[in-house]
Amino acid sequence: MVTDIKNIHIGKVIFDLWQRSEISMERVCSYFQCEEEEVRLMFEQEAVETCKLLRWSKLLEYDFFRIYSQHLILYAPGASTRYRPGEKKKKVVKGNVPAFRKNVYTKEIIDYLLDLIRSEEKTPMQIVEEYKIPKTTLYRWIQKYKIKGK
Repeated sequence: MVTDIKNIHIGKVIFDLWQRSEISMERVCSYFQCEEEEVRLMFEQEAVETCKLLRWSKLLEYDFFRIYSQHLILYAPGASTRYRPGEKKKKVVKGNVPAFRKNVYTKEIIDYLLDLIRSEEKTPMQIVEEYKIPKTTLYRWIQKYKIKGK
């Protein structure tokens, strides 16, 4: 479904899932209380307001926010890589907001990375360097999911 997790065009993803869902345009318009033209414009947008994205998630029974979470896991630098010599270390602020944890790899992310290896788009070392995945973690996945020749 999402082939380029680095450059997300959420409107295209919504459109693709809507087409597969067989939900009528009339139902979508009724659910969003808008005209068909407004819905079609949402399909063309690269970004969608969070309240609308939440409504799409409910209507299509798919967590669109997970796509962005996966992007963060793969492309957001970890706390250790953000520190630059000469900078003061930032204090960790504790509060009611959950802390962002980079080390939570979903099945979709594992499959995505292993597919890059299977298709020979990237080597395991390229994945370790580019996505900052621990080498032992990646090789554990390779062993667990039995990638031939690796």
